[in-house]
Amino acid sequence: MSKMTPFASRVYAIVKQIPRGEALAYEQVAIAAGRPGACRAVETILSKNFDPAIPCHRVIRSDGKTGGYNRGEARKAERLREEGFSG
Repeated sequence: MSKMTPFASRVYAIVKQIPRGEALAYEQVAIAAGRPGACRAVETILSKNFDPAIPCHRVIRSDGKTGGYNRGEARKAERLREEGFSG
């Protein structure tokens, strides 16, 4: 098992703080984690998350579309709706 990078740790910490019913863009998470150009890295990190305490479904694309999700995009959209996100 590989160790988590400091950047991945920051990404998870930021995503953990996104309130129910709200979302951040991958770009916003990358900026908050100190690497503004690392949107794709944020996507890759979150695609490997299966910890329910880290609500990665609350991270969306900058254009407002849901983007990928390791449980399927339809499930991501459903979870966001259930939480009251109207994006």
